[in-house]
Amino acid sequence: MVLPDYYEFCCRVKIVAGHDALERIPDLLADRGAHKPLIITDKGVAGAGLIDVLSGALQNRVSADLIADNVPPDSDLRIVHQLAGLYRDHACDAIIAVGGGSVMDTAKGVNIVVSENATDLMAFSGAGALKRRLKPLFAVPTTAGTGSEVTLVAVIKDHDKHLKMLFTSYFLLPDVSVLDSRMTMTMPPFITAMTGMDAMSHAVEAYYCLQKNPLSDAHALAAVRLICRHLPQVTQNPADKDGRLAMAVAACLAGISFSNSMVGLVHNLGHAAGAVCGVPHGMCMAILLPYGLEYNLHKREETMGELLLPMAGGEVFTATPKEQRAQKVVSLIRQMNQDLNAITAGRHARCFQEVMGRDGKPSVPREALPRIAEAALLDGASIYNPEDTDYEDNLMVLEAAWEGKPLDRDKLKKG
Repeated sequence: MVLPDYYEFCCRVKIVAGHDALERIPDLLADRGAHKPLIITDKGVAGAGLIDVLSGALQNRVSADLIADNVPPDSDLRIVHQLAGLYRDHACDAIIAVGGGSVMDTAKGVNIVVSENATDLMAFSGAGALKRRLKPLFAVPTTAGTGSEVTLVAVIKDHDKHLKMLFTSYFLLPDVSVLDSRMTMTMPPFITAMTGMDAMSHAVEAYYCLQKNPLSDAHALAAVRLICRHLPQVTQNPADKDGRLAMAVAACLAGISFSNSMVGLVHNLGHAAGAVCGVPHGMCMAILLPYGLEYNLHKREETMGELLLPMAGGEVFTATPKEQRAQKVVSLIRQMNQDLNAITAGRHARCFQEVMGRDGKPSVPREALPRIAEAALLDGASIYNPEDTDYEDNLMVLEAAWEGKPLDRDKLKKG
């Protein structure tokens, strides 16, 4: 292992994990002098009965009466300010976010507004605008993919201006992340698969991108091992509570990893595909991950080959010649997507032409690929990618990912 000359690593989130982890929340709130939280969630989570599970776990030791379940699929600036007003009007002293990435981002935005007594959230966008700790924030993920419960970022959309604003600060890290198997049990198989591959993309890109370091590597490798062992099984058997907890822990590990080492081309193109065509982020990650590996393989072949050990175990690793290990990793990820496609009766897309909208029509028409390639040029994730990218490179990768064919090695950069 070659150690970097300098690196930074930070995760000051207290993580509580278990089949009955929710029951720890009252004591952890009391430790922070809080007793009246605003619970932020969405209608899907509430409709699945998960807020009832949370309320039962609190056992009347903490008020669970103030619930805001109007978070949209894309975090919304107007909703952030509306919920901040609710927090103030009811003299709340903490926030519990129960949901996926949009709920977590919304809660982080609300926490900025109420902690800074702000009237304009956008004044705190970018990096470094926050200078002090915020109100207590508890994160209870209901998907096992985004890692938002341990990340220092939030993305809030201003629908009036058609802008997505990024907020980055260590002060945005939740105080406590609660991983409880009960909170992901209701996820249908295709969402389990999609969010699981989102976590896989976080871990894999974190392991080979430019800002990798020994501490982020350790978290990434542990995440990859758990995902490969449990994702296909829990997708097939949603009631597997041990598998559910393992995937929640894997997503958390991957979130810690990529928060400290960042991500690259897979997220670069995935963000653009989501913005242009509305494809769910996890689906983009599943489709693009093998292509990100292929595109960067000549720069990170040995590093990528190391992923074979947590993915396939020691016997396969030692039996595979060193020069073939990286390509074996790519093949195993493609096979995982194939297996998940079969388990979900085709709902887990393997390529962009298989992605269908709710109306049954293709979500990513081929003619949209140039717009996605151009939009990706504005995404900051490319900074951390091992190999440089330009419009032609983006389009080449997208064309292959649309067709579901491996990249043409003769067209790849060799430097």
